[in-house]
Amino acid sequence: MRLTVLGKSPSYTDAGGACSGYLVEDGDAAVLLDCGNGVFAKLRQFVDYVDVDAVVISHLHADHVLDLVPYAYALVYAPRQQPVPVDRWPGTDAPARPVLHAPPGARDFFRRVVGSWGNEDLIEKAFDLREYDPDEELDVGGIRVRFHPVPHFTPTQAVELRSANGGGRIVYGADHRPSEEVVRFADGADLVLLEATLPRPERDGQRGHLTPREAGEHGRAANAKRLVLTHISDEMDHIWASECATDAFGAPVEVAAEGAVYEV
Repeated sequence: MRLTVLGKSPSYTDAGGACSGYLVEDGDAAVLLDCGNGVFAKLRQFVDYVDVDAVVISHLHADHVLDLVPYAYALVYAPRQQPVPVDRWPGTDAPARPVLHAPPGARDFFRRVVGSWGNEDLIEKAFDLREYDPDEELDVGGIRVRFHPVPHFTPTQAVELRSANGGGRIVYGADHRPSEEVVRFADGADLVLLEATLPRPERDGQRGHLTPREAGEHGRAANAKRLVLTHISDEMDHIWASECATDAFGAPVEVAAEGAVYEV
């Protein structure tokens, strides 16, 4: 499998960057993991958006789903998707309609968001929307997808992706506070992506995110073969973040960068 980082920003986007989004490919299968603001344009640099088999959403925070809106507009209104010839496009009776695997409650959520300006069924028209059961395992073109709940401000799933032909195993922690659940779910994975949003723990209130050092500690406890920090702003010193995580992990830790590719 090959994972390409499309966006790694937290809820406030890096200059020229994008929020959470990762392209996972295995053979002919292509899965978009999360689709935060700015991700759709980044996706188009690496793959034709009509060739994406499925989109998998970890949770319903804006920085993980917002670019489903421009993606949906492309799928519904782009010239190539129309039933009649438009410009150089010949017309099609079978427009692309990727599967959208989203958490329970997603249908109502998307209708509220998109319906605020009129066409509440936009997401459903563009995608084959399926609300997944977090206990089920999905098969997307041979990529096996499994979920596990992690503690965050809203129901959130860590996501595991495995190649059906005996390849590697990727675990994406999504957003979460310090958690033994993440450690157990990621145990022994070839590549683990953990958030490192905070320079220091939250001072008060409910925790919802990790620091780079905490991410390193989680990666070490999970026996991760390789650890990459993500959900991290360009306003945080990435060298410092990497050093903190490396010290805790016991091996070199990278900070995700848009366009970076990881093979497992």
